Amino acid sequence: MQLLPDPVRRLAAWCAVVLLVTGVGWVVIRLCGVFRTAVVPVLLALLGTALLGPLYRRLVQIGMQRSLAAVITCVAVVAVVGGAVYVVVTALMDSGAQIVDSLRHAAKSLAQHFGAAGTSLDDLVSHSRELLTKFGGTAASNVISGVSVVGESIAMAVLALFLVFFFLRDSDRVTGLLRSLVPRGAADSVEVMARRAFEAVEGFMRGTTIIALIDAICITVGLLILGVPGAIGLGALVFVGAYVPYLGAFLSGAVAILVALADRGFVIALWALGVVVAVQLLEGHVLQPVIQSRTVQMHPAAVLLAITAGASVAGILGMLLAVPLTAAAFGVAHELKERYGDGEADRTPPPEPEGGR
Repeated sequence: MQLLPDPVRRLAAWCAVVLLVTGVGWVVIRLCGVFRTAVVPVLLALLGTALLGPLYRRLVQIGMQRSLAAVITCVAVVAVVGGAVYVVVTALMDSGAQIVDSLRHAAKSLAQHFGAAGTSLDDLVSHSRELLTKFGGTAASNVISGVSVVGESIAMAVLALFLVFFFLRDSDRVTGLLRSLVPRGAADSVEVMARRAFEAVEGFMRGTTIIALIDAICITVGLLILGVPGAIGLGALVFVGAYVPYLGAFLSGAVAILVALADRGFVIALWALGVVVAVQLLEGHVLQPVIQSRTVQMHPAAVLLAITAGASVAGILGMLLAVPLTAAAFGVAHELKERYGDGEADRTPPPEPEGGR
């Protein structure tokens, strides 16, 4: 190694570090996949704790007992989430047949105006029916596995809810437990980094909730003005979808446009598209920079890469968890930079000027 130039030795050292970190990360991801029924509820509970922490602390500050405050917080989130899911499902079930009819009429209209191209679209509809009939047996066989997945998801959600209760109630003991699990010399550093990571996740969840609420209100008002049916349910869908940055808002907005197309026609659908685009522009250029910049700063490219990586690892659940975990990693990185980088020298002024005053 002494015969190698210094830049080559540094490059080799960095490559070794990258390979080691990548290997450890791969092993951790594999272990999380094996124990997903235990890992996923813990991660969801941490997100729920970060989101519900301010409400719980407010209840404790007014003198409520910790267990009772945790119970009320969990009941409130169940009521809100359950109500939102009920409203969304009801609205989509009421408008599902209208969406299908609207798409069928759109295909026929294109067939009349564009000849062969439109006919191909009409044929696509018929071929789709044939494919559904052909693979109906396969779909029926998948129902059993689908039911098992639903049951597993419900079980994990219930476990996550119980974990949220315990995380909220016993939040004052977490610091002591964490310090007892790490070596004494590293306890302070680990505690500070853990606090910084959780504050980043808490800030991200709080900012995302505020942005989601503003998006849902604006789109709901726009759909109500346009007379689109199920506007309240579609607004609730926008609120839920906003927790997956960029992609969730796009998909929920697409559903709102389809419902407008199904019930009110092409012109109203264009107006609904304008409302959705305007709200997305407001979010991207005003809300995200103003609100999220006060909690955790992540470039949109980093967010998209995190969502893509999460989707490739764990599907929809990975998309939901990827950005908060990335926010925690950014928080830890900023803390390490402040403690061991140039920020440490900036925060500790030299004593000479103090003595000269």
